[in-house]
Amino acid sequence: MKWQRIPLGILQTNCYLLTNENKECIVFDPGEEGEKLQSIINAQKLKPIAILLTHAHFDHIGAVDMIRDTYHIPVYVHKKEAAWLSDPALNGSERFMMGKAVRQEPADHLIDQESKLSIGSFSFDVFETPGHSPGSISFYVKELNVVFSGDALFQNSVGRTDLPGGNHQQLISSIKNKLFALPDVTMVLSGHGPETIIDHEKRNNPFL
Repeated sequence: MKWQRIPLGILQTNCYLLTNENKECIVFDPGEEGEKLQSIINAQKLKPIAILLTHAHFDHIGAVDMIRDTYHIPVYVHKKEAAWLSDPALNGSERFMMGKAVRQEPADHLIDQESKLSIGSFSFDVFETPGHSPGSISFYVKELNVVFSGDALFQNSVGRTDLPGGNHQQLISSIKNKLFALPDVTMVLSGHGPETIIDHEKRNNPFL
């Protein structure tokens, strides 16, 4: 397997493609610029099989329906944010997009607990990592030593918690109890900015 990071939209939200040897891929957080993302997928002759959302803020879901409808694939999100896909007040687009409301169709699958998730040949450990938002989740791929953390943990920073449903203490607890429990060599693939390493954040992150 291999992964690639594709920053999308005005906030340069990181979408990730996780690809296996058969060119099947999982799409994480298709936030915006659906046509650009689609062109990248097609140019590499990839075959998307699912969309996984770390959370449902507008900058992570803007291209969900375009990618879902183009490739006829299911969308997964935590049940606590099931309503956010279609509600601009909840997903934040009403507040931040100056009238450009983001509305997507409901997710096909709701994640309601920490568990193993298998989709085709892909396997993930799903961790609930709320704090940035109530339904924030992280996807750990043991074989690659990577975790898709959404907006929970960044290089030398953490997710903002001043949005509706945010909770700073809950976020710090999520990071320390869930993400920092992973092996120190685990690479953190964040929702914005460059990747980092768990050991680096334990030693250097000023918020932790």
